[in-house]
Amino acid sequence: MLEVYWGALSFGVIFAIITIFFGDIIGSMFDGIFDSLFPEPWSEPVILVGGVTSFGGTGVILESYTDYHANIIVILSLFAAVSLSGVAYFVYVRPMKGAENSAAFFIKELIGKQGEVIIPIPAAGYGEVLIKTVGGNTSQIAACNESLDIPAGAQVVVRVVRDGVLYVSRKAENVEELV
Repeated sequence: MLEVYWGALSFGVIFAIITIFFGDIIGSMFDGIFDSLFPEPWSEPVILVGGVTSFGGTGVILESYTDYHANIIVILSLFAAVSLSGVAYFVYVRPMKGAENSAAFFIKELIGKQGEVIIPIPAAGYGEVLIKTVGGNTSQIAACNESLDIPAGAQVVVRVVRDGVLYVSRKAENVEELV
């Protein structure tokens, strides 16, 4: 049984070395294949190979340094493989999947968004507005769309984006201002 453990451990180590040097090339060659073969989130190749490697490593250690019966060693090795794979999934893979979402935005997406003036906008100049986006807050250079002074703290709406500058209008506070 020691040969099986060494084989599993060797497979994992070789897989890790190949992944370090050729991971990007292999990943692009097999892009999407693992997603269709293993649709479950716990079936990521890094989790499966990590489980095989920990199974082999635990088996080698227990076989070499204990007097446990072979069945007990297999059970303990399987337990170690499942446990370490679970830890790897919850500590590494799952958080990394969440980190793949981008907080980036296109400045044109800010048209129609509301914000607050943080640096006053003069009638013939530039100020700055703070706008909440999906990824957090962004402050952008702004100018008044109607050539009016807009004080700091005023609520504004982005009307147009030209040359990286947001052209804003004061947000109407009530219905009578809209008429």
